[in-house]
Order: sequence, then C-alpha cells, then structure tokens
Amino acid sequence: MAHRILLLEDEQAIADTLLYTLTSEGFEVQHVRLVCDALSAFAAQAPDLAILDVGVPDGNGFDVCRAIRKTSELPIVFLTARNEEIDRILGLELGADDYVSKPFSPREVCARVRAILRRSAARPASPAIETAPLQLDETAQRIRCGGQPLALTRYEYLLLATLLKRPQRIFSRAELMDLVWGDAPDTADRTVDAHVKLLRAKLREAGAGAELIQTHRNMGYSLHI
Repeated sequence: MAHRILLLEDEQAIADTLLYTLTSEGFEVQHVRLVCDALSAFAAQAPDLAILDVGVPDGNGFDVCRAIRKTSELPIVFLTARNEEIDRILGLELGADDYVSKPFSPREVCARVRAILRRSAARPASPAIETAPLQLDETAQRIRCGGQPLALTRYEYLLLATLLKRPQRIFSRAELMDLVWGDAPDTADRTVDAHVKLLRAKLREAGAGAELIQTHRNMGYSLHI
C-alpha cells in the first residue's frame, strides 16, 4: 500500500513539482493550501507523513504541527522560504523530523521523506514501562498519567521518556542534549530547562505533581517516583 502524504503548500508551482515527484515515486499525496484544510484532512484520515509550508495565507505550518503533536507522533517535514536559525530551531523543538529551505530539489525532499518513513517503520515494538503514576508506551510513543495520555510535543515526550526509563538516575544537561536533541545539534543546552518547566506544568495539571522531576544543583535532572 502506498504511503499517504499530506502536503500543505500555497504556492502552486512548488506544489505541482512536489506532487509530480512524490506521485512518480509511488506516494499518494493530498494537497491543501490552507491551515484549516490541513487540519480537516488530518482529522478525517491521518496520513503517514506531513510536509508543511511554514508560511500560508491563514496561518503557518507551525500551527498545524502544534495541533498534530497534541495527539500524534506523525512524521513532519517543514518547508520554508526563510533560512533563519530561529525558525529551524522552533520547527525542530515543535517536533519536526526535518526542515527544508527553499529553493530545494524535489528529489532531495522525496529522498528525505523515504528516509524518515524507513526510520519510523524500523522502530521496534517495546513493552510498556510503568512507574506510578506514569506509563510509557514506546510502541505508540505515548506517556499516560493516571491512565490518561499526556499532550506532549516530540521533545517533551523524548525527555520525559528518557527520565522515565531510568527513575532516580541523574542526567546532566549534556547527556539529555545528546539523548533527546541529538538530531538538533544547534539547540542551546538551556532548552532542557525550558522543556523541564513545560513538563512540570503538564504533570501538575494532570495531577501527578511537578515535583516528579527533581533538579539537582550543578548536576542535572532526575525522575523521582
């Protein structure tokens, strides 16, 4: 069965080139021009991967990524005419799997899509890890708190999963950067602190208590159960 691709791109010339290349390579592509249409298409039938233009008339691809990441770890590739570092970092921190600046080679985009889908398919099934009140399901890439799934971005999920796999162990910022942000080498190490703050807020909201994630001065962080 052909992989289904959701393409959000408002420039028709770029969309036509990608549509031709991707369909020629055997992909089934649904093309939309607006954020609202992309969200409707995702809700109707989740694709295997989304290619999102950052700038479209009614919003941007970051908005779509945020909405998708509330419920899904769907692979996402961003397209942008802007090549600013802050845009690339924001895209990666929102949970994108890749980021392509215009102008680009459609064949290269197609090759990146294939590589991402291969990596996604190669993820081995893993048993659930449960440490009350949290449960990690690596196969579904979900973390539940009291039986309810937490709405986590990609990097929030990876950070909490890393801590959850080794409760009580203290991870330094450098270790967490390597383990969680290995595909985003330009990210500053203070992003760990920012993500810990966000996770604590979500854990508190879920009733688990922000104190689950402990700060160890001049050492790092650990999950205390």
